Amino acid sequence: MLISRRTFGRAAVAAGLLLAAPAFAAEPEQVEIRYLASQGGLAAHELADALGYFKGTGITLKNVGYAQGGPASLFALASGDVELGSAATAAVLNSIAGGNDFVAAYAGNGINKSTESIFYTLEGSPIKSIKDLAGKTIAVNTLGAHLDYTVREALHSVGLPENAAKLVVVPGPQLEQVLRSKQVDIAAFGYWQKTFEGAALKNGPLQKIFGDTDVLGEIAGGFVVLRRDWIKEHPAAAKAFVEKSQEALEYARLHPEETKAVLAKALAERNENPDIAQYFTGYGVREGGKAVPRDLQFWIDILARSGVLKPGQLKAEDILYDPANFTVAGN
Repeated sequence: MLISRRTFGRAAVAAGLLLAAPAFAAEPEQVEIRYLASQGGLAAHELADALGYFKGTGITLKNVGYAQGGPASLFALASGDVELGSAATAAVLNSIAGGNDFVAAYAGNGINKSTESIFYTLEGSPIKSIKDLAGKTIAVNTLGAHLDYTVREALHSVGLPENAAKLVVVPGPQLEQVLRSKQVDIAAFGYWQKTFEGAALKNGPLQKIFGDTDVLGEIAGGFVVLRRDWIKEHPAAAKAFVEKSQEALEYARLHPEETKAVLAKALAERNENPDIAQYFTGYGVREGGKAVPRDLQFWIDILARSGVLKPGQLKAEDILYDPANFTVAGN
């Protein structure tokens, strides 16, 4: 078949038009992420949602209730009742060691000198140091999580048995009440409960015994976790979820007053007390909301020391989320 110059020219133009035609990006996968909220606080992914960061990502968040503490959140994740969990680092590692294939998606909170867990007793109490914790009753929000392990490490640091104090579970809103009524010797306000702590201090002075940074240094306090199989099934959504949540952490660091306003609105909508939002001190994470291997390795080493983990059983780099380890369409 002979092709004339005119026919060739028309074909070339047509081909050029096809090449120049804009490529339309595929619509993002629609993914619903169910989660459990925490009383008196707002997780970074909730803040990201309130700020509109998930628009155009295909991600929809759905609050399906409250978690009393991190272990309950992880149990719901393992059972498939939710798509994300949130717990103290030690609790996350314990859960993974127990057979759950979880990935530490992002550091949901951290501790530093402005945002830390503080152990209080009543003003004038003879309890003044970690050594005085032996034989005392300490109110914590849940067992097997951050405050539990902080107490163990604090006691270990002064040469006392890790079980020398008695822990009792008290919901965050009741911590001040049980302390002032002398039902417990000490009340521990977690770094994620600064709103309850602020409200308690407004009602009268309390005596600080120690903060968790005195024992742990500046470190991620806990992680939002996802199931590894879920990330593999939804790699693009997982990547967007983590990145937008970290952007929200950075927003909170740079815009604390605006973040308090968002928190107050969210608490009012959940029929909680919006006035406590004024005591929010931040998420306590590093700039950019990034985690580092030490955030996990610190607790891995402690759990190995106590015999919960075998040496080398877990490695921080195998647990910490890295999008490069999961195939994302178009990458």
